[in-house]
Amino acid sequence: MTATDAPLRVVVADDHALFRQGLRSIFKLHPEVVVVAEVERAADLAPTVARTPCDVLLLDLQMDRSALADVAELARRVPVAVLTASEQPADALAAMRAGARAVVFKRFAIETLMEALRAVRSGQVWMPPVLQQLAAQSPGPDRALTTREREIVRHVALGCRNAEVARRLSISEVTVKTHLNNVFQKLAVRDRVELTLWAIRMGLVGIYEKVR
Repeated sequence: MTATDAPLRVVVADDHALFRQGLRSIFKLHPEVVVVAEVERAADLAPTVARTPCDVLLLDLQMDRSALADVAELARRVPVAVLTASEQPADALAAMRAGARAVVFKRFAIETLMEALRAVRSGQVWMPPVLQQLAAQSPGPDRALTTREREIVRHVALGCRNAEVARRLSISEVTVKTHLNNVFQKLAVRDRVELTLWAIRMGLVGIYEKVR
């Protein structure tokens, strides 16, 4: 059996026992996936991943506390696929910016989850349709952006708020807001989520890049 033929070992992390049991039952119908451990508390995520060889951590962000802050650390150890009930684009993007390689909504069919898991296993990134559509619809390169505007866009895409952008670029917060207003008009984007998608698409920032 080759590495790609071997079962995909998954750790399921969700604070609802019934949901975990349901996933385990469903995966029994898909021999290519094997559940090697279950986690019900966010505090147990890191210890479980450390002691359990696995190929993917299937993580619910809303456990007994938000697990978003854990994604960056966990993603250094194992590929993370987020399974969430939230369908807000900003939440999905935040998870991917933190290091998740896939975001799957809980209302999706098992076939979609399997598609995402296969993509993660092969080293790809799997985006939910809402982000795929936004990325496809985002404007192309706009050479009218100034160097300063591109610097600000990059920092926003890395998750910085206006005050942090101002501090890092040694300019006023008012100046940052003025530049952002101009950028929104030039690119015809509506909010910071669409702006971040544009920045990722244009290569101004990588999905897994962290602000420094």
